[in-house]
Amino acid sequence: MSMNVGSSDSSKEAAPMMEINTTPLIDVMLVLIIMMIITIPPQTHAVKLNMPIPNAAPPPPVEPVVVQVDIDFDGTVLWNAVPVSGRQELETKIKEIVAQPIQPEFHVRPNKLVQYKSVAMVMASAQRLGVTKLGIVGNEQFVK
Repeated sequence: MSMNVGSSDSSKEAAPMMEINTTPLIDVMLVLIIMMIITIPPQTHAVKLNMPIPNAAPPPPVEPVVVQVDIDFDGTVLWNAVPVSGRQELETKIKEIVAQPIQPEFHVRPNKLVQYKSVAMVMASAQRLGVTKLGIVGNEQFVK
């Protein structure tokens, strides 16, 4: 006894259905997803930190000590506008600033017409003796 639904021709034999019924599978998946969401513990995205209480007034600004080294067009080295006699005196002055607990800033200002070897000598001496705050200032004169 078979029942043929949807076909008025009873002489043809009914073909078996070739598609799977996915409705129960979707229901099972939804139940599994809901159970998984319920069983996962809630995540807290907070990190507790003990932050310092800020002061109303910022600390007073400390102006850095600046040593200005000018290199004139003929290779003369000026230490804070005072001429330096030679490399030995320059290195002695550099050793004095390196020995200080808070090292001053070392600004090199070469003249536009000075030879490179004079500037390289000053910078090599500063680097070799341990100057950490070295800067070249007055670069706007080299822009054409």
